[in-house]
Amino acid sequence: MRAKPAVPLAGKYRLIDIPVSNCINAEILKIYVLTQFNSASLNRHLSRTYNFTAFSDGFVEVLAAQQTTENPSWFQGTADAVRQYLWLFQDWDVDEYLILSGDHLYQMDYTDFVRRHRETRADITLSVVPMDEKRASSFGLMKIDDRGRVVDFCEKPKGDELKQMQVDTTILGLNSEQAKESPYIASMGIYVFKKEVLNTLLANNPEQTDFGKEIIPSSAKDYNLQAYLFKGYWEDIGTIEAFYEANLALNRQPSPPFSFYNEKAPIYTRARYLPPTKVLNSNITESMISEGCIIKECRIHNSILGIRSRVEADCVIEDTMLMGSDYYESPEIRASYLTEGKLPIGIGKGSTIRRAIVDKNARIGKNVTIVNKENIEESNRENEGFYIRNGIVVVLKNATIADGTVI
Repeated sequence: MRAKPAVPLAGKYRLIDIPVSNCINAEILKIYVLTQFNSASLNRHLSRTYNFTAFSDGFVEVLAAQQTTENPSWFQGTADAVRQYLWLFQDWDVDEYLILSGDHLYQMDYTDFVRRHRETRADITLSVVPMDEKRASSFGLMKIDDRGRVVDFCEKPKGDELKQMQVDTTILGLNSEQAKESPYIASMGIYVFKKEVLNTLLANNPEQTDFGKEIIPSSAKDYNLQAYLFKGYWEDIGTIEAFYEANLALNRQPSPPFSFYNEKAPIYTRARYLPPTKVLNSNITESMISEGCIIKECRIHNSILGIRSRVEADCVIEDTMLMGSDYYESPEIRASYLTEGKLPIGIGKGSTIRRAIVDKNARIGKNVTIVNKENIEESNRENEGFYIRNGIVVVLKNATIADGTVI
């Protein structure tokens, strides 16, 4: 129902806040966000969140896909999206373009990335992550020479083809032990281009629509492509399972893989001015609770509760992400709903939810059990308000799950 960069993260953020905050922390303040698929909530979030002062020339501006006489079709890929707005970017007196993906979870200082690009006199620099053999075949891999220059690409190789993509990652800064464990490098889908190089590549190759699959591999022969090794945590939120695991990993103790508690590199989001969360006689362990929640006499473990979540008495919430609600219902409205046999927003009394994602504004009745008891991996039950992906039950936005339902 929404673009991946617009999905809620850690209860109160959106995924797009990650790359935008990384930019702001690196003092990169001229930011365009190119959007297309299911982008209404993404565009709304960006326009409400990132308003720089009149004393700065910084901005975060949405550039939506559009049809023009020169380009009658929508964006055909990442490179095509940039190509269609190149006329606008050329107005700025800049040396490099930083091109980022909107659906990755990581914290990076882009100034180091750009410094490496300049020191190696690269035309294009790709940010890469070290990979072990187990995960390597799921990514686009590359080979480098002894100076860190990228000389070959291979998309999701297997078997002998995979073995041929091994590189000496000590060249990029790993020690010998780390290099032995991770002898592959995978692209993060993050690039720095020299301005003239990007302009030339996009203008001369109109049939190429994607950076990672077409523009960059085809330019390796004629241009200086360099790899910049990123050693921190990075997660591509590409599937329901990756989204679920990345969110719940934030609860991990003592040190989660990604932290929102770095005051030198804060993650920004929309300020909502919500009241504090109210917790009444509940047992909460290893969980993140956002602002504005009301939690009554229940047990919550290894879960994330989004803004304005409401959980009634005698509930058990485990290994679950509740996305919360976009608005409150007054006590009078909630009482009238119950009188009329309707369900108010939130988790009803006596319900149990395990290993699930509950989207915004869901109405879950009393004594509901959502546990996927039969361990079903995939199921499409949208007409009943939910579906199952990778064994994770996903309750749809605005869905109603009746009293006593068992999933």
